[in-house]
Amino acid sequence: MFDIDNALIVRLLDLVGIGVFALSGALMAVRLRQTLVTAAFFALVTGVGGGSVRDLLIGAPVFWVQDGAIAAVCIAIALVVWLTPERWWAGQLLEWADAVGLAAYAVFGTAKALAWGVPPVPALMMGVITGCVGGTIRDVLAGVPSIIMRPEVYVTAAALASGLFLLLQWLGTGTPVAAATGALAGFMLRGAAIRWSLALPTYRGQ
Repeated sequence: MFDIDNALIVRLLDLVGIGVFALSGALMAVRLRQTLVTAAFFALVTGVGGGSVRDLLIGAPVFWVQDGAIAAVCIAIALVVWLTPERWWAGQLLEWADAVGLAAYAVFGTAKALAWGVPPVPALMMGVITGCVGGTIRDVLAGVPSIIMRPEVYVTAAALASGLFLLLQWLGTGTPVAAATGALAGFMLRGAAIRWSLALPTYRGQ
């Protein structure tokens, strides 16, 4: 388990991931000219989707069901987005918010899986699921092509964040350093993909 400092850094990663994913869900809804109720729903399912799947897989209580403040924060974020001028949210903010959530949540998902006794390799997969599923649910609900179905670097960034966190933990750097380094590396890779359209090679058959 974690000491107080380690628990704090992991908790902060959790809140950052939830908040920015909720923001990206709300942004998607308002760009589609949806109602406030729909924006709140998008914010909630995007913010908690990946973590819910992770908790079900590792046998943990679903986190947001145990903490009512999380749903309230997601709904509040949706309200702020829905009530503010569209120019505040112009450009690639949705993509960058998603990148922050992807990196932070991938590390947090891995850390929580380890805390629940999951071995390192499955824990890495839990990190990827935590980071990627919320955005996938958002895209499916919005009827847009999911990012994971395009060759653009996305899942790879989550895997980098989770894998580097695990490696640094194994090397004994401590949870704060490992978490911050893993999340930063994942964000930088995803940011480079957004900025320069980095993509992995696709299957071409013969």
